[in-house]
Amino acid sequence: MASNAATPSSPSYLLTSGASGRITALFSVQTLKSLLMLINAFFLLLLAPFRGRRRMVVAAAVAARGSSTSSSGDQKPKDGRLLRESSSGVHRTKLRVPATIVPWKSGGGGGGVTAVVDPEVGGRRAIAIKRVLHDDNTNTVREFSLFVTARGDTLFTQLWTPVSAKIRGLVVLMHGLNEHSGRYNDFARELNAHGFKVYGMDWIGHGGSDGLHGYVHSLDYAVDDLKSFLDKILTENPGFPCFCFGHSTGAAIVLKAMIDPKVEASVSGVVLTSPAIRIQPSHPLVVMLAPVMSFFIPTFQLNTSNKKGMPVSRDPEALVAKYSDPLVYTGPVRVRTGYEILRTTAYLQKNLERLRVPFFVLHGAADTLTDPDASQKLYKEASSTDKTIKLLEGFLHDLLFEPEREEIMEGIIDWLNCRV
Repeated sequence: MASNAATPSSPSYLLTSGASGRITALFSVQTLKSLLMLINAFFLLLLAPFRGRRRMVVAAAVAARGSSTSSSGDQKPKDGRLLRESSSGVHRTKLRVPATIVPWKSGGGGGGVTAVVDPEVGGRRAIAIKRVLHDDNTNTVREFSLFVTARGDTLFTQLWTPVSAKIRGLVVLMHGLNEHSGRYNDFARELNAHGFKVYGMDWIGHGGSDGLHGYVHSLDYAVDDLKSFLDKILTENPGFPCFCFGHSTGAAIVLKAMIDPKVEASVSGVVLTSPAIRIQPSHPLVVMLAPVMSFFIPTFQLNTSNKKGMPVSRDPEALVAKYSDPLVYTGPVRVRTGYEILRTTAYLQKNLERLRVPFFVLHGAADTLTDPDASQKLYKEASSTDKTIKLLEGFLHDLLFEPEREEIMEGIIDWLNCRV
């Protein structure tokens, strides 16, 4: 299919996940090594008294919680259903995930089903579930399920199914950094109206899923989780064409998954908005020190990289909705998370030619978080024969939350319709 021509990109630059190659002559290799050794020693001395104490406190808390759980005798329903209340009374909502894929976390003795959930995670998950259960849209059936990964982490996932439109295809949504799948509710409904069944997954550390809010130990976890989630979806929906949608870092996750030939063969195409293929760290020292800092203080928050309230849309109401959402992480970027983004984007820039799946990439030319030129680099270097790029002058990062969101959704759906 003919693709829109991309404008010439400016000379590209590469961010590596290790020390930056753009070090001035002031720092020799030997000096840099000495500096890193000093930093290592400093962090070891600083953290040694506290790391052991924290483990003792956590262990004591877990032991106390386990004792309380075993003495309470509470059990969850064995049929895998969850009680909920609504205006029509008390009824049951069935979790859609097969027990063979998502086993219950069993506690000791008694045979009862128990699960230890971090209070902060439990609070976020309760909000995510409540939003699904209270969605009263008459054109869409919205459901949720809990997906347990091979690592044992529990991820919050949801499904939007059209009520009357005939299902013609599947779309899997991957949200961006610090947000969650529920933010794409309007987009999912629009896809439903055109015959697409939509799945969303909150990746680790986000939304209603396990993990410290805003913390990602490895983006490869999210890549592997997407692959497993796709396997489950394709097994449940044989014969339907499947597409992936990814925004920002979610788009980077989708891209890395699509480089796997097995995944590429099972997907009919991908849509990418503002993909994180190249980013600019807040300071060159961040690139140099990220590997060391991510090892010693992975959850530390970098105040210099605080994006709270950053204008990612030209719609003021959309900004208020985003930054007042308790499921959106608005704190400074955590050290390990930032390092993982640098590492993943560096990998993608070296492997763009391996991408063969059909794709449609959209990027705001005024985006200050991810580089529009990198999307042009993707368009030029990818081996895909079916590829389209659309650069939007004056648009910012969150394209589906810009004032022209309906036009953008229409363009995406038109692209999907041509491939069903």
